[in-house]
Amino acid sequence: MTTSIVWFRNDLRIRDNAVLATALSESDQIVPVYIFSTSRWRDLDHGFKKTGPFYTQFLLESVEDLKKSLQNLGSDLIIKSGNPVDILADLAQQYGVSKVYASKEVTWEEVNQERSVQEALEMRNASLELIWQSTLYHLDDLIQPIDQLPDVFTSFRKKQEKYAKVREEVATPDLIKSPPLPQTVIPGLDEFGYSVSDAVQDERTAIHLVGGEKLAWERLEHYFWEADELKNYKWTRNGLLGEDYSSKFSPWLAHGCISPRSIFHEVQRYEKERKKNVSTYWLVFELIWRDYFRFVCLKYGRKVFFKGGIKDLVPDYENDRAVFQRWMNSETGQPFVDANMKELKLTGFMSNRGRQNVASYLVKDLKIDWRWGAAWFEHMLTDYDVCSNWGNWMYVAGVGNDPRENRYFNVPGQAEKYDPKGEYVRHWLGPDALQSSQL
Repeated sequence: MTTSIVWFRNDLRIRDNAVLATALSESDQIVPVYIFSTSRWRDLDHGFKKTGPFYTQFLLESVEDLKKSLQNLGSDLIIKSGNPVDILADLAQQYGVSKVYASKEVTWEEVNQERSVQEALEMRNASLELIWQSTLYHLDDLIQPIDQLPDVFTSFRKKQEKYAKVREEVATPDLIKSPPLPQTVIPGLDEFGYSVSDAVQDERTAIHLVGGEKLAWERLEHYFWEADELKNYKWTRNGLLGEDYSSKFSPWLAHGCISPRSIFHEVQRYEKERKKNVSTYWLVFELIWRDYFRFVCLKYGRKVFFKGGIKDLVPDYENDRAVFQRWMNSETGQPFVDANMKELKLTGFMSNRGRQNVASYLVKDLKIDWRWGAAWFEHMLTDYDVCSNWGNWMYVAGVGNDPRENRYFNVPGQAEKYDPKGEYVRHWLGPDALQSSQL
């Protein structure tokens, strides 16, 4: 009887999980495992941890939901904390497995981890099988090989849309066979250096975020079918206040609680049953953007974390720590920036429009290294996704995939356009925020 390990990473779901489906098809029984890699909570030189409380809480909820789903299918989830290299090697030996299945990642730390896991498994006569499943378009379905990926998104998108198809979802299992598994429990926030209060979203938040596959599908059901907002997405997506101005799918996508492919096929169903228009297309358009940043990271490797980005530029920054702290703490004196930064710090969320403005302000106005801002977003965002985060920061800083040179966001102008009555600023900074800023 063949036994394999399924190592869950950023794919915390049962539905459309190619890793799980492949392991089940090639094994008699599987050992599902999730590992909290302690290096993700290490202290950074900036004075904060790599991973913050909101992301951690959402992750804990997502792992707990996955564990329940596996139990409902006759299996369970082994939960460990530590170094995945050592833990997986020990589990492979303990259960006599010859193969560990996992999702393929593309960025520096994750790829190095994969190599180390592979080496450790080989010493125990086992191997690591990595399966691509993080994108809407499968890696094997790219029109150009990855080393020829266009450096402009539009060129990539047009060819993919014209010549490639999105694959169907893989089958969802109705039963999972596993050997006897030990009872393991979800760790608490305190194990990562946080208290419960650190992860409580402010009551003014646009949406109360709870992790897990079940909640991901509830959010989709609400946004598509109950609120019927998909048909308005193109015109409302730059909003700042409220639950339904945008899909808010990003936290569940970042943790793999739902796949972009599942969302795509639900869009198609919506188009058949409700309405097909530019808004339904635009949601898919944003999923393709998400794909693009992942493929950019695959193409360029470590360069996406370098100061000069993929353009090998040499930006001139002043890097005043006190100025950076004021930006982090919503104390710049620029109301639109401060309101967005306060929302981020108190909720772990910020709108897309807000992210572009605060990033541009940090880099172009305050002359701070864009990587400092990217690190703060990594710490604070519930929906942190390594490729989207660092890809977008490169883009705004002018060292990434933006075809325009010296793109600049005029923050007062942006505030006038997207918050003309100052409702958003007052929502976060108080009723007198705009008056006091003009004194």
